[in-house]
Amino acid sequence: MRRALTPVIVLAVFGLLVGGLFRYAFDESNEASVANYVRSALDGAALTLIVWATHLYLAARGGWLRRRPLIVELIARSVILAVIVAVAAIVLEILLYGHGLEAKWIRETFFKIIGVGLLLSIPITTIYELVRMIGGHTLLNIVLGRYRQPVREQRVLLFLDLVGSTTLAEAMGELRVQELLTRFFFDIDEPIVAHGGEVHAYVGDEVIVTWPADTGQPSRRYLDCVFAIEDRLAKRADHYRKEFGVVPAFRAGMHAGPVVIGECGDSRRQIAYFGDTVNVTARLQTHCKEAGRPLLISGELRRLLPLDPDFVIEPLGSTQLRGRAASIDLFAVARRVSS
Repeated sequence: MRRALTPVIVLAVFGLLVGGLFRYAFDESNEASVANYVRSALDGAALTLIVWATHLYLAARGGWLRRRPLIVELIARSVILAVIVAVAAIVLEILLYGHGLEAKWIRETFFKIIGVGLLLSIPITTIYELVRMIGGHTLLNIVLGRYRQPVREQRVLLFLDLVGSTTLAEAMGELRVQELLTRFFFDIDEPIVAHGGEVHAYVGDEVIVTWPADTGQPSRRYLDCVFAIEDRLAKRADHYRKEFGVVPAFRAGMHAGPVVIGECGDSRRQIAYFGDTVNVTARLQTHCKEAGRPLLISGELRRLLPLDPDFVIEPLGSTQLRGRAASIDLFAVARRVSS
């Protein structure tokens, strides 16, 4: 809830300021009353939130747009926004000022509002797309320069990959498998975000998710995330069967520990994770196939989890993972089946 409200509050405040500045910049001095400034501020906030809601709707329901060339998508978005801003401006004028449309307002103010609304959509769209591309947390850290120098943080890592992607590629062809992966990654993003996770990277058929480790208080959100992904795929099973002839399944490894995080690259900056915790998590995920379990966690992560009757956590003993000298305590996790 907090993640959803934050941009709404920020944009509402931004819109209030823009609305007030619009009144100051374009209106005549004899109209500079407190009531008019309040109306303009409310007008600005409402239009800003309407533009934001339109972007969210097009992001969620605009798959038909994303499949078009970029120039077509940009033109279509601009036309849709222009129409919505125009309609919203007319409705708000009537509601806030309590009179019909005046020729002077249409001639002198209406098109200015549309222009300002479209200009506002540029930074909103840019920031939104940057957040979608690299993640809000990562973007903020890059802006603040948090990882210009490597730092060590306690993190929970999830490595999750699609089962049988090589076999699927042979049967379906690489292009169709890539379409399946694109849909798979899209569908699992919602439960990841809902449980406070952040996608660090997509590597082939694998997704890497991270959380700051809640070392002070046990939390079940890490496991809840994995099972929410499982539920999401089950809910979309008929769609996958119809479109691809197969329902995707996954294997996942989870581990917790210190991670060195640093900003890498110049022409394309990226936040990179280094250290033994990353390597162990990758090997845990790989070990799932050998162990015959879809979800394995380490003893380090087990210590961060509460005792919860909803989960069956089975100890598999101390295991030496492939390519690693030191052994690690492994646990298989499943949901308890209610009788």
